[in-house]
Amino acid sequence: MSLLLEPNVEQIKEQKLYRDMGLTDEEFANVEQLLGRTPNYTETGLFSVMWSEHCSYKNSKPVLKKFPITGEKVLQGPGEGAGIVDIGDNQAVVFKIESHNHPSAIEPYQGAATGVGGIIRDVFSMGARPIALLNSLRFGELTSPKVRHLFEEVVAGIAGYGNCVGIPTVGGEIQFEASYEGNPLVNAMCVGLINHEDIQKGQAKGVGNTVMYVGAKTGRDGIHGATFASEELSDQSDEKRPAVQVGDPFMEKLLLEACLELIKCDALVGIQDMGAAGLTSSSAEMASKAGSGIEMNLDLVPQRETGMTPYEMMLSESQERMLIVVEKGRENEIVEIVEKYGLEAVSVGHVTDDKRLRLTHNGEVVADVPVDALAEDAPVYHKPSQEPAYYREFQEQSAYAPTVENHSDMLVTLLKQPTIANKEWVYNQYDYQVRTNTVVSPGSDAAVVRVRDTNKALAMTTDCNSRYLYLDPEVGGRIAVAEAARNLVCSGAQPLAITDCLNFGNPEKPEIFWQIEKATDGMSDACRELSTPVIGGNVSLYNETKGEAIYPTPVIGMVGLIDDINHITTQYAKQKDDLIYVIGKAEAEFAGTELQKVLENGTVFGHSPKLDLAVEKTRQDQLLQAIREGAVQSAHDIAEGGFAVALAEKVMNGSGLGVDVTVDGEATAELFSETQSRFIVTVSPENKEKFEMLVQDVTLVGRVTEDATLTVKHQENVLVQLSVEELTTAWKGALPCLLKSKA
Repeated sequence: MSLLLEPNVEQIKEQKLYRDMGLTDEEFANVEQLLGRTPNYTETGLFSVMWSEHCSYKNSKPVLKKFPITGEKVLQGPGEGAGIVDIGDNQAVVFKIESHNHPSAIEPYQGAATGVGGIIRDVFSMGARPIALLNSLRFGELTSPKVRHLFEEVVAGIAGYGNCVGIPTVGGEIQFEASYEGNPLVNAMCVGLINHEDIQKGQAKGVGNTVMYVGAKTGRDGIHGATFASEELSDQSDEKRPAVQVGDPFMEKLLLEACLELIKCDALVGIQDMGAAGLTSSSAEMASKAGSGIEMNLDLVPQRETGMTPYEMMLSESQERMLIVVEKGRENEIVEIVEKYGLEAVSVGHVTDDKRLRLTHNGEVVADVPVDALAEDAPVYHKPSQEPAYYREFQEQSAYAPTVENHSDMLVTLLKQPTIANKEWVYNQYDYQVRTNTVVSPGSDAAVVRVRDTNKALAMTTDCNSRYLYLDPEVGGRIAVAEAARNLVCSGAQPLAITDCLNFGNPEKPEIFWQIEKATDGMSDACRELSTPVIGGNVSLYNETKGEAIYPTPVIGMVGLIDDINHITTQYAKQKDDLIYVIGKAEAEFAGTELQKVLENGTVFGHSPKLDLAVEKTRQDQLLQAIREGAVQSAHDIAEGGFAVALAEKVMNGSGLGVDVTVDGEATAELFSETQSRFIVTVSPENKEKFEMLVQDVTLVGRVTEDATLTVKHQENVLVQLSVEELTTAWKGALPCLLKSKA
């Protein structure tokens, strides 16, 4: 069969139509050289999506190589649908985080919903049963009607998909900053469980084996979604609304159960989700990883629309679809399993030994390209890096020294800040108890999900303070990893590993690439010190609107193991007369804090808080040991808003308890500094000696009371004295009040 060239193949080159697909002049010339000819329209589309930043990581691969990716318990690192870590007893935890930022900016409900659907498929394509969902969200300020709309619709999309598919959404975090006004961040994380023998990989092995398509029919939704995610948002982005996929969570549930049964069938050779770049990425990547090729007849691809072209079928990102490779002659076994769930399983091609992706349509070859050129050998760029002028300016500034006249009023003000305020309005829309394994629900430092039929549990969190990264991306990168680990330790868990979602602006700007370099340097340092290797993740660049970049936001998804459910710990005070300890001392570090943002009308500047990773590691290890030895009643890390906010969060749970503490240092620093590596811990009086023996750098500051009042004294003077009811009203009422605002 001769190669079918599209009628407009010369136009592709002469009119530079490939630019509209996302290829540069140099990249198109590179494709021509690889093929020894000018590519046709379909082939140009294949290269455009596979060479997009979203699929190839062409701008970020050099920095990703810095991450530690191996460890004693790591069973699968980066390169597959999700990473896998051993948790003992022949079991493993599977997890991954990914972004769906650009789609959510223009179609927030479906953008968020399909982000959830995609990350679920990444986990069950590994053979794991998803047990929990988390998210990390960023929006502009809620004073904007547009931001309120985006926020409400994104949350609804996450809830709508996760609730219907029957996986609990157990945790997450949300930050509100002006830099996300036009470019919200929607990062979705999924955690699953698997037995070692069930681990699957996305590989097309075995010449002659059958390539099968499983799941929903292919439509025209999501075409060029990968390239859309690899460019800046602009006023024209709404015109790309058809690039946003449409999800069906009920179909996803059927596909999930079918795939989990398929992995028990030894006819299955390989399996991969059709995610970004759809049929193109799944076929090319599966073949490239196996050192093989794939030939497919596109006439056989299930289609829900008439007259679809090869280009459309290959680039569609329709949801709820998987590509699998099956032993030749055993296709009926697969069909029988899949049909039980009302789904299609169709043979569309076979594995070859020539390392090429060959596509036929209407009896003609419509694409014939090397799989490695699409996947492993995509171009890699080493972008120029330059320290931004704003960073130099911040480094030259003297320490920011705020003045707080009324500490009680400031605490109430901070509790009303959207980033700090209670998020019940959000997580009450999520079904976080479905499957009945959720032990610690949203609202504490980390979510905890028990491992059924064992005495173990998994703690999980997402974290990143992007203000610190804006001030100093290297230190901020360390802090992001360290704070995620703190959340897990406070829950009684040993941190295992991370998955990250690197959200940054345009890497072609040297100042942005500098942020990426420095942030990944800091993250790598922290991962090594805290023994939390990077087992997978996602890169989302070009998060800019009208030339203005978001704050650098490398979100950390982290999972930890609680080896005995009796060690599960929450942040809330437990009983009156328990002793209140602070681990670590406050310093006058206010740059990037919630206090600075309040006092400076939303702007942040200066030096980020310092972080000593050795100190961080020691304190985490000692606190975890104290928890495991039963010496700790509750534990909470000191984060946004400082000590005063963390103290209030220990009693704003309706328990009727209060706190009475005395601090000795400078009042504003003691209450509102965000000095790192600090915790508030409550200890029963009988464990006082034991706790102080196990944990260093501790200060006894007060006790838990039964009068439902928060009292903070400073050298015999009362700095703060407020009822817990008043604090709770401010904290819980802030988000609903802002969302009702018509301003």
